[in-house]
Amino acid sequence: MRIDWTLSGHGWARCLVSDDNTTAEIEASYISAAPEDLLTAVTRLVLGEPETTVQFEAEPEAFRWVFRRDGRSVGVRVLHMPRGTEVWVGSQGIDALGRAFVRCFDEVAHVHGVDGYQAMWGRPFPTFELEALRAAWRPTGRSAIG
Repeated sequence: MRIDWTLSGHGWARCLVSDDNTTAEIEASYISAAPEDLLTAVTRLVLGEPETTVQFEAEPEAFRWVFRRDGRSVGVRVLHMPRGTEVWVGSQGIDALGRAFVRCFDEVAHVHGVDGYQAMWGRPFPTFELEALRAAWRPTGRSAIG
């Protein structure tokens, strides 16, 4: 699984989610705490929560991420709202899911820096949420994201 979060203008981001089979482009506006909510949802899954949902506002549309964990596997669905049209579906191991989101936001921090991110997105970089995911994802002493 690969996630790319690209700031596309002040207060706007383009999120690409892909796997070996499909790719979907999802928009997000800073009117919701999309990156914070997404990182928190993945952290909760890594820690064992069986299901969680996150919604990106894209004025006037929205995109809803639905995560369902079954053991070490997580089913992911992304729906284009309000009709609930499925735009992406996949299944990932919990380790691969955590790694994809940590790598994504590490790359965002590398490209923009904390100050550049805030200037372009309009909200602070989700440092706390990223570090919480990193800590939950690596509790068994993994030394690096593989």
